[in-house]
Amino acid sequence: MLLVVHIEAMLAHPVLYGRSLWWYLIGKRMRARLHLAPLLGQTPHAFALWLARNGALPPVEQSAKPPRIVALIQDGEGSAATLASLLAESIEARVVSAVSDIEWAISDGKSWIMPVANGDIIASGAGGYYRAAAARAPENCRVIYADDDLIDRKGRRHKPHFKPDWNSELFRHFDYVTGAALVRAARAPSIKGHEPDWAARLVTEAVDDSERENGAIIHTHHILHHRRSRPAPRLPLAQRLPARAQETLPRVSVLVPTRNRVDLLANCLEGLSRTEYPQAPEIIVIDNGSDDPATLAYLAQLDPAAARVLRDDGPFNFAAINNRAVQQASGALLCFLNNDIEIEETGWLAAMARQAVRPDVGAVGAQLLYPDGRIQHAGVVIGIGGAAAHAHRLLKPDEEGYFHRHALPQFVSAVTAACMVVDRTKFDAVGGFDAERFAVSFNDVDLCLRLGARGWRSLYEPRARLVHHESVSRGLDRDKTGAARQAREAAFLNDLWNTRLATQGATPDPFHHPHLSRLSEHFVPAL
Repeated sequence: MLLVVHIEAMLAHPVLYGRSLWWYLIGKRMRARLHLAPLLGQTPHAFALWLARNGALPPVEQSAKPPRIVALIQDGEGSAATLASLLAESIEARVVSAVSDIEWAISDGKSWIMPVANGDIIASGAGGYYRAAAARAPENCRVIYADDDLIDRKGRRHKPHFKPDWNSELFRHFDYVTGAALVRAARAPSIKGHEPDWAARLVTEAVDDSERENGAIIHTHHILHHRRSRPAPRLPLAQRLPARAQETLPRVSVLVPTRNRVDLLANCLEGLSRTEYPQAPEIIVIDNGSDDPATLAYLAQLDPAAARVLRDDGPFNFAAINNRAVQQASGALLCFLNNDIEIEETGWLAAMARQAVRPDVGAVGAQLLYPDGRIQHAGVVIGIGGAAAHAHRLLKPDEEGYFHRHALPQFVSAVTAACMVVDRTKFDAVGGFDAERFAVSFNDVDLCLRLGARGWRSLYEPRARLVHHESVSRGLDRDKTGAARQAREAAFLNDLWNTRLATQGATPDPFHHPHLSRLSEHFVPAL
């Protein structure tokens, strides 16, 4: 099977596969693995290979007094097979034909309810996993959900969904829970008669109750359901979100570090001038030692009322120059913006600011595209390659990708400071960027993780879409000095946040998954 997967990868991507093999042969094993993992994980037989190694559920310790679980099955084709799989796991079950069936299941107020779609099959061993999870769940837990895959009419499994831990922002756009979950419901769902969406309503109201009570929502990292179909995400990008004139949003200070490359800076500032926002942003250009005459002439002629220039000479230290500029900024919100950002859509800043003012949100990041239209940034995953990496990189925005995750607003562990909005008081509360350990790389990741430790979660907002000419003005650290510095900063990140690749099988990122590869920026099974 492994040979088949390699052949599929080689035939689909011969140049990339050959390059990975060459790196492996000349001893650059990590680089080879980082480029080979996504090629293998995207092949048709990748999941079959994963199943051959991980398909059977390991035994789980059972409680002496297991909680009661009652399955409610949607009526329709395939319900007999669904019922048989539930009975094999010693789970009570009833086919729902009226609201009274739901009311019966929740009548004692203590039972866990499992809404199941007709035709879906419960995995062998799933009953034990659910009973064990329910027995350990705290009293305020109302939802326990699991991973799932699809099953065709011949019983073949495909398209696994290795889900993130609880992500309330993602759930607003994508119900990845209903159909693979237990709920402890306090009441029947608020429906009239026998409505087809009763299961989703039951789960959503249990989620609402749990969040209102600050209760736990538990994720078990195992495939416990084999499904015939899943609900599709509700993509929020049919239209962008322009600023509204009457909208009340805090003033934003936009901080733009630059050095030479007047062409990039002028393009960035021109885009800022077209940006729609209820009040004009404060724009601060941080000139880090420009010596190009054309750039100096351009900076000298800027209207201070439109863009103020701060001269900050010395070695490039992204964290330090931004920290110093923040001290000169007056906005309640801070927008860190690279000079190689190209702004095409005018509502991006308002879309990010609306999220940044939320009390539970720390840093907000945008969807960044390469000039060829492929994704450069759609959130950051901690632990990829032993440090951190951009999720879904090189995917086209209109592709499905991994359950459209790149197209959905969601909480993430970190976002890039190439375009980041954060509340000034929260930025100050954690001490800003760490300029000593993270002069150039990972300062944004470290900032987001420190904000997260204080309860301010990072949020990815794809309705803010910009073009990023990544590292055009500064370079990509391919020289020995830059590579050594980046390795040093990656080591600091691991020391602080345990990102080392050696912990494969676990993940420091709750929005990734232990069964997804930590060698790929794409979400593919770990092989």
